[in-house]
Amino acid sequence: MSARRTVFDEVMEGSLRLAGEDRDRPMRLELAADLPGVLVPWGDAEGALTGRVRVPDWADDPAASGRLRVAPLAARRIRYTLGFTAGDGRRLRLDGWKTVSPRHPVRSMTFLPLTVTDEDGAVAGEARLRFDLRRDLARFLGGIRLPGPDPMRSRWRGQAGRLEVWYTTLTDPATGTGVWLHHELVAPVKGAADAGVARAHGWAAVFPPGEAPVLARFGPEEWSPPEDAAFAAGPVEQADGRLTGTAGAVTWDLRESGGGRALYTFPRWAWESELLPAAQIVPRPAATYGGVVRFGDRVLELDAAPGASARVYGHGNARRWAWLHADLGGGDVCEIVAAVSTRPGMDRLPPLPFVRLRVDGADLATGDPLLAALRLRAAIGLPVWTVHGRIGDRRVHVRVTLPPGETVSVDYADPDGAPAVCHNSERADVRIVLARRAGRGWETEREWRLDGTGHAEVGLR
Repeated sequence: MSARRTVFDEVMEGSLRLAGEDRDRPMRLELAADLPGVLVPWGDAEGALTGRVRVPDWADDPAASGRLRVAPLAARRIRYTLGFTAGDGRRLRLDGWKTVSPRHPVRSMTFLPLTVTDEDGAVAGEARLRFDLRRDLARFLGGIRLPGPDPMRSRWRGQAGRLEVWYTTLTDPATGTGVWLHHELVAPVKGAADAGVARAHGWAAVFPPGEAPVLARFGPEEWSPPEDAAFAAGPVEQADGRLTGTAGAVTWDLRESGGGRALYTFPRWAWESELLPAAQIVPRPAATYGGVVRFGDRVLELDAAPGASARVYGHGNARRWAWLHADLGGGDVCEIVAAVSTRPGMDRLPPLPFVRLRVDGADLATGDPLLAALRLRAAIGLPVWTVHGRIGDRRVHVRVTLPPGETVSVDYADPDGAPAVCHNSERADVRIVLARRAGRGWETEREWRLDGTGHAEVGLR
């Protein structure tokens, strides 16, 4: 399937001259590109572009987003378009391209002229930027992530007793409405009456602010591995950045863009080796969504709604668990899974919290998440659950509140038929405090408060 992608980062610096000024201002772009497939010189690829626009005393927007087209031979052009917000609140657009010349390949591939326009199309400035080969080439080459195995594709290979999950959560920035799309593949354990027959099912939930959530289920359908999709069950499909389906009175047709580099909440070796009872990965931790969700007689039109798509694969649900996805803005996220295993012996241990915090584009505590989890403590409950402890040389405290009136309860079944209940809200309140050592104590380095935009749940037996 074509969801395999090439991801890379790029930094360009130069000058910007604003309309009406007779001086140049320094300008810096810090960009992340997410393009479909394998890039080849003769190809023509277009994908998501996100990053930061910096012009001292004029603009500093870490949440800029747009498109990048790479067609060095087909069109002799690499085009950048990027929307951003200036310091005075105006929405502006960068548009420019590198004109690839076979006579001057180095200069043409590193020089980017840009035009800045406002919402009316009037020219607000002209910029000339360059990619510094001596300073940034090694970092650029080292940061290219070529397509590997697509993390959205099914991992199930016919084994009995497996549970596989695809889920997407998002928040409409215009209304604050949350959306949860949950897809499952359940393969019963050996000895069950339907052992060897995997079923696909799931649900969709919409969380209007101040109202009871709307929940609808689809399936079950007998699982048949789709050729060109990550998941397919009756009218529900997730394929190549598009999510479509119908569940009861809820229908959706969404396009997923961007997302940044994958976030391994559990150790990467655990996801790849399947040695733990279960593991989670977030292939699109900072994606945006556009399209339509209909529920009952209401229509939710989405445009650049922030959210994420994640995956779980293992032997079943945990004995108890808590989960959080918090969009912190500018591509930064906090992802938490705290769980108690159902395995004998392990079910008596306290919850083990796996915490991933991406700040200013960098992952804090990049070591093994399993070792990092030993320095953290979780208290799982309703309507409040918490995580606190050490992440590298920092201390972190996370408090998550699921509002009772905006939380939905959903019953699960493991591959062995054991029941569980999940309490989910895409309207959670979240407080995250990150502290750094100062003398003999600690002082707050960063703090985030999310009011009704956190995605969270608690699972109980």
